[in-house]
Amino acid sequence: MIPSIPQSRYAKGIYGAYVTLFFIYLAAPLVVVGVFAFNDSLFPSMPWEGATLAWFFGDKAPYVGIFHDSALLRSIGTSAFVAVWVTLLSVIVGTCNAFLFERAKFPGKNLLYMLAISPLVIPGVILGISILVFSNAIANGIEDSIGWDLDFLRPGLFLVIIGQFAFITTITTLVISARLRKFDITLEEAALNLGATRADAIRTITIPYLKPALIGAAIVSFLMSFENFNTTLMLVGSDAPLTIAMFDRLKQGSTPALNALSLLLMVVSGGLALISVFAQRDRSSK
Repeated sequence: MIPSIPQSRYAKGIYGAYVTLFFIYLAAPLVVVGVFAFNDSLFPSMPWEGATLAWFFGDKAPYVGIFHDSALLRSIGTSAFVAVWVTLLSVIVGTCNAFLFERAKFPGKNLLYMLAISPLVIPGVILGISILVFSNAIANGIEDSIGWDLDFLRPGLFLVIIGQFAFITTITTLVISARLRKFDITLEEAALNLGATRADAIRTITIPYLKPALIGAAIVSFLMSFENFNTTLMLVGSDAPLTIAMFDRLKQGSTPALNALSLLLMVVSGGLALISVFAQRDRSSK
């Protein structure tokens, strides 16, 4: 609905009902998952058997809570390790890409830009398979020719990091580029006229201006990496990140412990998302 166009009360009521139903549709599954995290039952479904915190803090079978589930805790640590590396690489490369595409002028710039953002439109499964086939071809070729077994090119955390980095960098590039595009270049020129070097001007003026975008891009990168499944599934080895561990656990039979873990992930993700929103607000408008 366009606010500037007059609408009847009936049309506004229908639109309001549609918006309400839409958000109920989005929130209802999350609410159900959260509620059954406290169900005193071995199954995450009806009937309701009473409230309990055992699926968070329980330490005796079959009520083993997530804080006493060594397999899930280990997978959380693996996901955090991957997410930290993906975030660092994505923010660094995304910042470099932003300066390249917003400041530099060279032949083929538009083509290079299209190639840089193309992973956004490639399905995660296809991207993961492509990286897996390419890396295995290199590893097999080197092993056949000189006898070296490059194990890091086999399925494992290195390929998971590379695979996630391949498409998450496009997000950080777009976020940081949008902020850099609004920067007043004359501020850097003034610093250069006062004797600062180009590196000093960027470090003391441009980077602080980009700080909200850098924080926002880092949070988005971390969340996207931590919660990625499709690409990770194609590249994972013996050390399973959280999404893969939860998938394997579901195949064996789910318990409310996964609901409890999902609830914690929703809370943490929501908190980080709010931090990202506040960090990217333009303080100069205040």
